[in-house]
Amino acid sequence: MSQHVPASPVPEVKEANIAIAVAEWNGHITSRLAMGAVETLRKAGLGDDEIKVFDVPGAVELTFAASKLIETGAFDAVIVLGCVIKGDTPHFDYVCSSVTQGVTSLNADCDIPVIFGVLTVLEEQQALDRAGGALGNKGSEAAETALKMVAFNRAVDEI
Repeated sequence: MSQHVPASPVPEVKEANIAIAVAEWNGHITSRLAMGAVETLRKAGLGDDEIKVFDVPGAVELTFAASKLIETGAFDAVIVLGCVIKGDTPHFDYVCSSVTQGVTSLNADCDIPVIFGVLTVLEEQQALDRAGGALGNKGSEAAETALKMVAFNRAVDEI
């Protein structure tokens, strides 16, 4: 399988503060997403003082965490990372809908981009493949997206 190739180059972004909210549920997967995101931000030139990682219990709590992080005014972007694996009950649908709608609402209402890095998969292997496995690291991709959106915000602010 091919790995992610960005459609456009990741811009150089200086002096950016990025928050990463990570769900503890399925932590063996979300920790890999977080490592990928942090590594990508560091490779892009951000220092450890510009990257803040916050843990929350599960995917539903990611929206609240992102909202609180936005309210601080300290961050140029917020990345939310989680993993929801379908089970035998409709819980999967409710959790996925909740976090998706929450992030969409924040992006519509706030000036700080919230980057959706939540895996919604049918089985654990699909998540592992997307958390540093055969299909790359979606946490790393979320970090690239955050940098692109910070650059976008700055370009629009200059108009």
